[in-house]
Amino acid sequence: MKVGYARVSSIDGSQESGLLTQIQILKENGCEKIFSESQSGTSTDKREELKRCLEFVRESDELVVTRVDRCSRSVLDLQMIVKELNEKGVTLTATEQPISTKDATSKCFLDMLSVFAEFETNLRRERQMDGIRIAKQKGKFKGRVAKIDVKQIQKLKNEGLGASEIARQMNIERTSVYRLLKKVEV
Repeated sequence: MKVGYARVSSIDGSQESGLLTQIQILKENGCEKIFSESQSGTSTDKREELKRCLEFVRESDELVVTRVDRCSRSVLDLQMIVKELNEKGVTLTATEQPISTKDATSKCFLDMLSVFAEFETNLRRERQMDGIRIAKQKGKFKGRVAKIDVKQIQKLKNEGLGASEIARQMNIERTSVYRLLKKVEV
């Protein structure tokens, strides 16, 4: 059975059409079951449809994606996905790239493309950080607005409450309490 997997990073006007296009391509390539989601490809965390897809496929199935980066933008994650598929006797194929896990040459291309997908993600992250640094220098970027009331943490601390109780009352992580108290003390 051919099983398809489609993914975009987020759903907005342009991304929604990208997801629909992937689904159409997967249908045209004979996929009988298609899993799709809107999640970042830099990690397999929070990718519930990918997890369901990997649980669904069985021996002699073929998992089909339009491009390798739809499956993963991390070399390690892609290798783990391929390993899991291989152990189940499932092959991976991309419709828009000459790659598959069916033969050694295609597997080589798969490995190279995964390296470039991760490299592209890292370059994008570096450009974003450069942009933030420049914006900060110009005074145009202040960072995100703090969501935790530091004064409330300090007040509860002064009342004798410990970090665990403060975290519980404020519905935040205990590590955040420690971090913010440390800033106040400095």
